[in-house]
Amino acid sequence: MYITEIFLQGFRNLSQLHIEPSEGINVIYGSNAQGKTNFLESLYFCAMGRSMRGKSDQQLIAFDAQESHIRLLVQTQNRRDKIDVHLKQNEKKGIAVNGLPVKRLGELFGTLYAVIFSPEDLSLVKDAPTERRRFLDMELCQLSRVYYYDLQQYYRILKQRNNLLKEIQKKPSLQETLFVWDGQMVEYGERIIAARRRFLVRLDEIAAEKLARLTGGRDSLQTLYKPNCEDGSFAERLHRNLERDILFGATQSGPHKDDISFLVNGREAKVYGSQGQQRTTALAARLAEIDLIREETGELPVLLLDDVFSELDESRQKYLLESIDGLQAFVTCTGIEDSVRKYISRDNLFYVENGTIIPQKENRH
Repeated sequence: MYITEIFLQGFRNLSQLHIEPSEGINVIYGSNAQGKTNFLESLYFCAMGRSMRGKSDQQLIAFDAQESHIRLLVQTQNRRDKIDVHLKQNEKKGIAVNGLPVKRLGELFGTLYAVIFSPEDLSLVKDAPTERRRFLDMELCQLSRVYYYDLQQYYRILKQRNNLLKEIQKKPSLQETLFVWDGQMVEYGERIIAARRRFLVRLDEIAAEKLARLTGGRDSLQTLYKPNCEDGSFAERLHRNLERDILFGATQSGPHKDDISFLVNGREAKVYGSQGQQRTTALAARLAEIDLIREETGELPVLLLDDVFSELDESRQKYLLESIDGLQAFVTCTGIEDSVRKYISRDNLFYVENGTIIPQKENRH
């Protein structure tokens, strides 16, 4: 899978651009705050229907513009697709695939598979469980529209149940109606737990191999699923914690409380890992995503690397570049290091300055 054409208008500080990237490694370079990350963000948005930064859609529109437009042409083994995104002030976003409006984000997933890695991915290892659940959910949603539907239903029901718990505090007789939401919560929650468990079993195996290679065998990695409720125990946990849920006016049990544990050399990386180990762990998890997408779909995703090479030593840079051979990658950096340059002799260079991206072809032998 690769992107053949990119058109942007009014997206953050990128006023307008139209480029045809290489099928291999595309390097987008320039000084800081010129628009490199914004460019990657636009590609990610076309894959996931949202920003990787968690910003509102309106914040993505250029400061002096009323709307933003992104158009991508995507080539896969069997088809060619067009993704159109329209963002307008004070209106819901509009997304279309091959001219047909996307009514739910689940209909977009799978048109463009994308994996992104940036220095902010340290949060995947060292921050709160919310970041690790988001990592799980975004990847699983790409791979399964059924999972996306189950997740949407689960959080809709969770919101309804929490609202009812608050009402029960004022009117205890309403507790008799709680079973309606509990049954649905358990149904969707159990499916989410099972899907996460299957995904992490495979991720653990692949990420361990990636980290061993990244560190020359010096470090080992184990990725463990830490479900809030074990398989088949969700309903019992809801019943057991009912009084506490009513007291707090919120559901204390369920997959919305799940976590992942990354163990480096048998110790919790979040607590005991150095910053270098945490960064390498996050990179190993992202590289494992590439293999998982290929296994599940038969397609290689588009890789988005945001200012990653400055954070890696030369041996890790070399392994990363060798690992992404054969897939399309967009790499941002402030300058092109010698260790990177030899891998892009036949690919595209793009210089970014003040929101303008200019192709910079290099002819080297």
